[in-house]
Amino acid sequence: MKLKQQDDHIDMSKQNRRNLPRALMTGMIIAVVFLIGVNVGNGRIRLDRGSHDTQNSSLPATLNYDSVNEVYKALKENYDGKLTEKQLLDGLKEGLALATKDPYTEYFTSSENKDYLNQVDGTFSGIGAQLGKNAEGNLEVIAPIVGTPADKAGLKAKDVITQINGESTANISIENAVKKIRGKNGTSVELKIARGDTEALTLTIVRSDITVPSVMARKLDSGVGYIQITQFSSDTATLVDKEAQKLKSEQVKGIILDLRSNPGGRLEAAIGVSDLWLPAGKTILQQKQGNTVIDTRLATNKDTLVGIPTVVLIDGGSASAAEIVAGALHDNNAAILIGTKTYGKGVVQEVIPLRDGSGLKVTVASWYRPNGQNINKKGITPDIIVELSANDIKTRNDTQLQAAVQKLTTQ
Repeated sequence: MKLKQQDDHIDMSKQNRRNLPRALMTGMIIAVVFLIGVNVGNGRIRLDRGSHDTQNSSLPATLNYDSVNEVYKALKENYDGKLTEKQLLDGLKEGLALATKDPYTEYFTSSENKDYLNQVDGTFSGIGAQLGKNAEGNLEVIAPIVGTPADKAGLKAKDVITQINGESTANISIENAVKKIRGKNGTSVELKIARGDTEALTLTIVRSDITVPSVMARKLDSGVGYIQITQFSSDTATLVDKEAQKLKSEQVKGIILDLRSNPGGRLEAAIGVSDLWLPAGKTILQQKQGNTVIDTRLATNKDTLVGIPTVVLIDGGSASAAEIVAGALHDNNAAILIGTKTYGKGVVQEVIPLRDGSGLKVTVASWYRPNGQNINKKGITPDIIVELSANDIKTRNDTQLQAAVQKLTTQ
């Protein structure tokens, strides 16, 4: 998927020519602040997570800030504009996170950190779409959350967002994109979308206050139990366990676990959900830093759904925690996968709280399926591939769900 920088129209009027030096200076200052952050930090971010060796153990315990202070002094004495200490420090910390060149490692200010944590637990104001970066570094949709304005407007997984309210997204961070897309209930945002290699769309989406229930369940007419997880929040495993016990008491023929368009969420929730289907001692995942295994997560003794025939529905919007569950159940022969290939996010992030309420969301490890595979940028291919056609989507003819029901009622 490709993006091109769109240049703004430049009116070289006499007034604008007078303002050009200031505009250029402002741009240079912003660039300097972020370049400093890319190369150094301000010493207030503590990244060590324990005494074990990491790939970065050879870095010095502290950085030499002489060059930072030199640039800071030059800015203070020469910049023709207003700067604040907080503005400079936030720029340094954001730049330090950007230095990783990892799309999932981000610095959050205190307000952004609060918003992010609320979003993970399903409460926020916006359009309801999880964003990421594709292999080319372009801003793309991981998945729209089912039932939200993004979903209703037709936004799809893998859509590349080329413009937000007329501004190009080339080189934009995920954090800044989220800030531009979110807004007050009832306001709107215009997104230009590239879908595949040919299709270009413009979507105007009205924002709303969103509280997403992470779990919905029911018994289908076929006698099969259906559980949908829209994202993995702190209470998701408990809610799934409750619904599973109810369906089990109703003597369902099997369970359909719908993880389509699920962008992921909390790691512990994914482990807790997987545990419901797996006997104690079975591997759910391994975490590695480089080639070193730092954690292996095993099923305990919940066993709520052990032995019950299960189909997991997946698609291109199934990412991260959703892929953990799909991989764990599949590799332990607890479920069959139906649908299309998943998104492919095989890395784990941790939000490290900082003293002023800000936070650093940092990639701390890669995760591996029980079969030993890492799915980052590869995804998980289902056992039975069932594509939804454009007409299926338009007419709400869910052939993937139908295939799952057939599999559970005819085996």
